[in-house]
Amino acid sequence: MEKIINIAVVAHVDAGKSTLVDALLEQNGVFSEHEVMQERVMDSNDLEKERGITIYSKNCAIRYKDYKINIVDTPGHADFSSEVERIMKTVDTVILLVDASEGPMPQTRFVLSKALEQNLKPILFINKIDKKDARPLEVVDMTFNLFMELNATDEQLDFPIVYGIAKDGIAKLDMTSESNSIEPLLEIILKQVEPFKGSENDSLQLQISNLDYDEYIGRLGVGRINKGKIKNGEYVTLIKNDGKEESFRISKLFVNEGIKRVEKDIAYFGDIVTIAGCADISIGDTICEKGVINPLPPIHIEKPTLAMNFLVNSSPFAGKSGKFLTTRHIKDRLLKELQTNVGLVVEELDGTDGFKVSGRGELHLSILLENMRREGYELSVSKPEVLFEERDGKKYEPFEKVIINVPSDYSGTVINDLQERKALLEVITNNDENSYVHLEFLAPTRGLIGYRSSFITNTKGEGVMVRSFYDYKPYVGAIARRKNGVLVSMENGKALGYSLWNLEDRGTLIIEPATEVYVGMIIGIHNRDNDLDVNPCKNKNLTNTRASGSDEAINLTKPKKFTLEEALEFIEDDELVEVTPTDIRLRKKILDPKDRFRGNR
Repeated sequence: MEKIINIAVVAHVDAGKSTLVDALLEQNGVFSEHEVMQERVMDSNDLEKERGITIYSKNCAIRYKDYKINIVDTPGHADFSSEVERIMKTVDTVILLVDASEGPMPQTRFVLSKALEQNLKPILFINKIDKKDARPLEVVDMTFNLFMELNATDEQLDFPIVYGIAKDGIAKLDMTSESNSIEPLLEIILKQVEPFKGSENDSLQLQISNLDYDEYIGRLGVGRINKGKIKNGEYVTLIKNDGKEESFRISKLFVNEGIKRVEKDIAYFGDIVTIAGCADISIGDTICEKGVINPLPPIHIEKPTLAMNFLVNSSPFAGKSGKFLTTRHIKDRLLKELQTNVGLVVEELDGTDGFKVSGRGELHLSILLENMRREGYELSVSKPEVLFEERDGKKYEPFEKVIINVPSDYSGTVINDLQERKALLEVITNNDENSYVHLEFLAPTRGLIGYRSSFITNTKGEGVMVRSFYDYKPYVGAIARRKNGVLVSMENGKALGYSLWNLEDRGTLIIEPATEVYVGMIIGIHNRDNDLDVNPCKNKNLTNTRASGSDEAINLTKPKKFTLEEALEFIEDDELVEVTPTDIRLRKKILDPKDRFRGNR
């Protein structure tokens, strides 16, 4: 029988998880000599490559000595934490990556807490020790304190420490030793973790921890075999989370070899497998031998914290660039997303052509929107709203841990802004070497919606802000809204340079000359706190008279361009983001200015 060890690589975003997985794959013969290895080979999705972040957890496997090591690469962003929660039940240990200069970050706390809850004994990997400002020994102490805060057991506190540079494929057991490979880390894994124990004669028990989808064979379930063995083509019993039972035939059975899925006839205890054959398989379901009922405890997934309304696009430009426009199209796409994205909740809205979609954060939902947009979908989206909870008759709302590093000149402005948004300052430390201030806040998610653009402006782009979900806390009352109103078009047509030039005194424009506009479309940010209806299509009056200075050259300031996330953060309750394959527009919910005036009275 094979000796199998399952590990997960976990860390805060940008700590080097995917790069470490690259090194493990490359140095263990996964790629042949003629193959050109891509950077962050596990980040296969287009959006993952563009943004440089891992969005979906993925499995691969390497062979080292006489062991098979299954590796799970996990997302580092808090919005995709539901991926991390599930895979903890399928692994024997985790490699916790911490940046040698940044130290533990908010998501480090989250992923570590989930590992400790499962009684796993983590291996600490201090990455990027080649940085100029690296402080590996201090970071080890900070991480040890984090273990203490999370009530780690004595056994868990005795964690092995590896130092390294993932991008160069180097790992070493102390700062003074020489190394040019990742082998010391692999040796620590073998020393720290025993191969999965069991017997092939045991009755089958497999819990589904992840889902995938294939256009040809349908829904796929991914999970570790806890007991026994599973065969391709055999009939098995599925025990759902709600206790219902059904039988189905395994139509396909895959295991991981390198970065590929390989079809197998049989797989044994300890291995992570992918199976097909059941259309309604879901997270937490247990598969047993036919007629045997032996379910494992269901997997609990954290509830969503944020919701948006996905509505049919009702603007005058609807259908100009999108292929899928109707409620049916949007519903089908959202139901398809639910096949694999278990952190998502979709509800139909009463009386409107749309859906309330709830997720773990703005990025979680905006990634879905970006994927839909690229697939040819066109829709309108409302302002994100937080989801409240009621506990003992009191209202609770989600809070986030916010870590900020900012030049000391701007720290006062940042503290003032966040305290206006009901944030509580917990830590403030000065770094005299580079004149930066380190700030840590606990802030309501409600107050942070729309803050990122203001933060970038107030810190002249020099500040770094990291957010991560913390917990639900008592409701903190009303929070100040956006301080600026908007410039709203009151005409249909093409925006003209002359008109936009005259509007520059009124605020910041977000469109260029020759942009097609419609009544109710937002074309700029007003300098004052009220909305202003303007005419961006007005041309200069032509006369026969010529005079010096009457034909001044028009020199427009470059307009502010919103990304999808920035647009979602910017809008208010009476506004929508129009998402199409080619454009992102902002608009008022009620397009006609007279109707808006009546509604506001």
